[in-house]
Amino acid sequence: MTEDGNGENESARTTTTRLGATGLEISSVVLGMMSYGDPDRGAHPWSVGIDEARPFVRRAFDSGITTFDTANVYSAGSSEEITGTLLKELAPREDVQVFTKVNGRMRPGPNGAGLSRVAIMHEIDASLTRLGTDYVDLYQIHRFDPLTPVEETMEALHDIVRAGKARYIGASSMWAWQFAEMQHVAELHGWTKFVSMQDQYNLLEREEEREMHPFCAHTGVGVIPWSPLARGKLTRPWEAAGSGSRADSDEFGKTLYRQDEDANRAIVGAVHEVAEAHDASAAQIALAWVMSKPAVSAPIVGATKEHHIDDAVAASSITLTDDEVTRLESAYTPRVPSGF
Repeated sequence: MTEDGNGENESARTTTTRLGATGLEISSVVLGMMSYGDPDRGAHPWSVGIDEARPFVRRAFDSGITTFDTANVYSAGSSEEITGTLLKELAPREDVQVFTKVNGRMRPGPNGAGLSRVAIMHEIDASLTRLGTDYVDLYQIHRFDPLTPVEETMEALHDIVRAGKARYIGASSMWAWQFAEMQHVAELHGWTKFVSMQDQYNLLEREEEREMHPFCAHTGVGVIPWSPLARGKLTRPWEAAGSGSRADSDEFGKTLYRQDEDANRAIVGAVHEVAEAHDASAAQIALAWVMSKPAVSAPIVGATKEHHIDDAVAASSITLTDDEVTRLESAYTPRVPSGF
């Protein structure tokens, strides 16, 4: 909290940044909308409905967060429905940035998933209908599709941008060589290139530092990491991690952060020690570390409690010393990348 000229408390607000080398201005924290959806639809039984989601989205917007990330597959489309409805309550369309994704299966039968031209063209229109908007600011491929020619995918995405249905396109977790191939194909044909990479990046999963982030930094691609708090494992003592309704039912989450438990425990301990020195929460320190990385434009943060948003906003004002960064990073060990 800060104080205004009258000595009254004023809520802290996040700042803005550019997405990579583009002209797109986004908030320095992105609110992830995966937590909001119909728990009876799709694969996220821990998600919460629109009435429970409304105060979090409102608090985020009031804190300066104007960028919201969802996906067609989140809660079988209901996350997009909630995102569109709530953002209309908050602000004119041009005052918010809406990101969504395509690839996951949305319907049975042929072309109900993946990155074929048929799937992409169908799913962008379905997403726009659910979101209640004519365009999205960033349309992302949720994963690499090994069954579809890269040329087919990139041309379809280019046509969506040309049609005005998306302002920019982005990608998500994949091998760096796959991302480089897709960018190369787009450049060869004069098609729209990706401007962002949404990948898994946090103190427990730093493998993207080896190839993906240097490539993104060199080519002007903005990184918007998912799971910057490692599914909450960085926010509480290691022995308490992995408990709760989401942890119990999140099948994808159960596949993450299972390598080198001793190293993970040491890293979490370092986070809490640095947090104590700053009189801050562990979440604030873990997020401040992510935000300090040159390749990162903005982390994507989920929120099911009010302090989740407050921590994310506060993290942007924390500066870590070189010694503190070394302390946070020193216990890390190489591991097999996960989350693809």
